[in-house]
Amino acid sequence: MIARIWTARATAARAADYAQYFQATVVPELNAIAGFEGSTVLQRAHGEVAEVTVITWWSSIDAVRAFAGEAVETAVVHDSAARMLLDFETTVSHHDVVWNQPRRSG
Repeated sequence: MIARIWTARATAARAADYAQYFQATVVPELNAIAGFEGSTVLQRAHGEVAEVTVITWWSSIDAVRAFAGEAVETAVVHDSAARMLLDFETTVSHHDVVWNQPRRSG
């Protein structure tokens, strides 16, 4: 599995707007791509600015290519999302998931 990680900054209010946008617009687009395994959006407050980290989970780097194209290290940010942000990284990082264990109930 591959974790694709991207960061941005927004005001606290716009960070909440971005999270809603991500859920309503981006997730349905990602769900249509073979090899997309899920996503996580994190926020961390720094005064009046929120750091936003998006992690998308992929079955392989080929699945990432189906989303991002050949320039897999380039961030994919829709104009409507960019307008919600103060600034954002134009590149992403990819990490091989070596170990991940969700908590099991029971």
